[in-house]
Amino acid sequence: MSLQSIIVKAIWDADAGVWVATSDDLPGLVAEADTTENLEKQVHAVIEDLLDLNGYPEGELPAEIPLHIVHHQTSKIRTRAT
Repeated sequence: MSLQSIIVKAIWDADAGVWVATSDDLPGLVAEADTTENLEKQVHAVIEDLLDLNGYPEGELPAEIPLHIVHHQTSKIRTRAT
């Protein structure tokens, strides 16, 4: 298996008040945190374990893997429209 990069999608869950991260590139990656900075820390912590669990032996991985965390947040603003 070749893992050239990992794309993580982070969505703001307004009801829970946290960012939720998942990735199609690394099955099982799920993390949540109150800020994007804390989310990045959570994602880094989970990835090392998941690489082992998903069959990526240490000797077959590159020294570094680019990690792309894509944040998406939707909100609304009130206008003066009546």
